[in-house]
Amino acid sequence: MSSKIKKGLGRGLSSLIGETKVETKTNKLLLSEIAPNKFQPRKNFDEDKINDLTNSIKERGVIQPIIVRRSHSDNSKYEIIAGERRWIAARKAGLHEIPVVVTEADDLKSLEFAIVENVQRHDLNPLEEAQGYKRLIDEFSYDQEKVSKFIGKSRSYITNALRILSLPKLVLSLIEDKKITAGHAKILVGLGNAEFVANKIIEKKLSVRQTENFVKIFKKKPNFTRLFKDPNIKDLERSIINKTGLNVSIKNNKKNKGTITFSYHDNEQLNKIIDIIKLNY
Repeated sequence: MSSKIKKGLGRGLSSLIGETKVETKTNKLLLSEIAPNKFQPRKNFDEDKINDLTNSIKERGVIQPIIVRRSHSDNSKYEIIAGERRWIAARKAGLHEIPVVVTEADDLKSLEFAIVENVQRHDLNPLEEAQGYKRLIDEFSYDQEKVSKFIGKSRSYITNALRILSLPKLVLSLIEDKKITAGHAKILVGLGNAEFVANKIIEKKLSVRQTENFVKIFKKKPNFTRLFKDPNIKDLERSIINKTGLNVSIKNNKKNKGTITFSYHDNEQLNKIIDIIKLNY
């Protein structure tokens, strides 16, 4: 395969192709001969982006070939390994054929191709990106250093991207639905009340800068005893914070005596605490 084709495919994909048998030149196949990748980890394609790509293809054609393998279930068909967006846009543009690179790959390698291609895209949301890195680590025994080299990002970039996955499920779903941005998500990582802040971002339509200022409210009085706090107490605090959206501090001494402190900022939050107590007692 020519160095020009390798360069166009991206660092990770060209490395993977180097590990498989591949035809020495780019071919063309009928769009009707090609089927989508059943292992495609990305289920949602942005319609506006597909339309932009369609218009580009109408003007310039498909410049970068897609990667395919012969279908295991139908010898007359080829299955897409990487480039499904180009294939979809080419059909919408009315093309009958598309340039392809044919390679041999088993199901596992096909999935690896698809993941690497996805995480190299610039329009992934931070959750999709982090999930792609995690799958490479969990399913293909990559370490963060190998991911870094494959994707062409720094090791610290990969580490920070993976931290997104530590957020609560509710917050992850808001990222996935594009209700909060990557900038918002980075601020929420490590917060005990991430769900509460995420809901406030949506409710108040907070910008990233406004969110940073909002979060500072909860950090004005650092509790240095947290450094030595029992992990079970920390988990209990976190659970109450996520359920109530209020800052909570639990102090417990060796005799299992102590205090629970709820911090509130307005009458609405105070009434919420009172209602919770009345409802349960």
